[in-house]
Amino acid sequence: MHPFPLRVTSLNLNGIRSAADKGLDTWLREQARPDVLCVQELKARSEDMTAPLRSLGGLRGGAFHHADKPGYSGVGLYWRHEPDEVRIGFGHAEFDAEGRYVEAIYKPSGARPIAVMSVYFPSGSSSPQRQEAKFRFLADFYDHLQQRRSAAEVLLCGDINIAHKEIDLKNWKGNLKNSGFLPEERAWVTRLLETGGFVDVFRQLDPRPDRYTWWSNRGQARAKNVGWRIDYHLATPAIAARAKPGSAWIYTDQRFSDHAPLSIDYA
Repeated sequence: MHPFPLRVTSLNLNGIRSAADKGLDTWLREQARPDVLCVQELKARSEDMTAPLRSLGGLRGGAFHHADKPGYSGVGLYWRHEPDEVRIGFGHAEFDAEGRYVEAIYKPSGARPIAVMSVYFPSGSSSPQRQEAKFRFLADFYDHLQQRRSAAEVLLCGDINIAHKEIDLKNWKGNLKNSGFLPEERAWVTRLLETGGFVDVFRQLDPRPDRYTWWSNRGQARAKNVGWRIDYHLATPAIAARAKPGSAWIYTDQRFSDHAPLSIDYA
């Protein structure tokens, strides 16, 4: 079936039970009304996923990739229209154990398949070892994206834990040597956009500064909008071309997480 038109919302939950307790379901049902919801950092096991958590926003829930370690990582996809196929994990043992990837595939007749992904990239901020793991992930995941792009149109939503350019974080000068804004990480995004066949859909629609999706819990970062844009919609050009002008929406009126939901409409 053909999933378009489509409103897609992506949110790093920083714990699905915590976000639900803060009113996420009501906002999704009454204001956001997405057709697809991509979530990251479930921080929950399969047995923790109660019926209300599996039907956020009145959507079908869908598909979940839980981390082996309790209270860690995990991603999910919810949908209004049932996909033709679902994939859990991307075939990499180290990172599939961390619950970082889920994909829904729609197969419209007479057209290329459409793959919608919810992905949670590793953070490298906790230790040099985790930064090395992040670099391993980036190298392998780039190849995976190229394989998927050759077979389908792709819409990747999620927390990639990288601010691409200086416009994408408030204090860029102070973060040049920090995970999330390292030259190698930023170069990975540049390569994906310039030669890897993907479009940064939010930036296509909204070139303004001070548009962030994550804020540190330290100090008054959120109140002062000292943030980072690390949550993305990354799409192949055919899907990016469907993105409706003026539809990119970072919702900050309520706080469900240390991230804000990012929604975009596709015609």
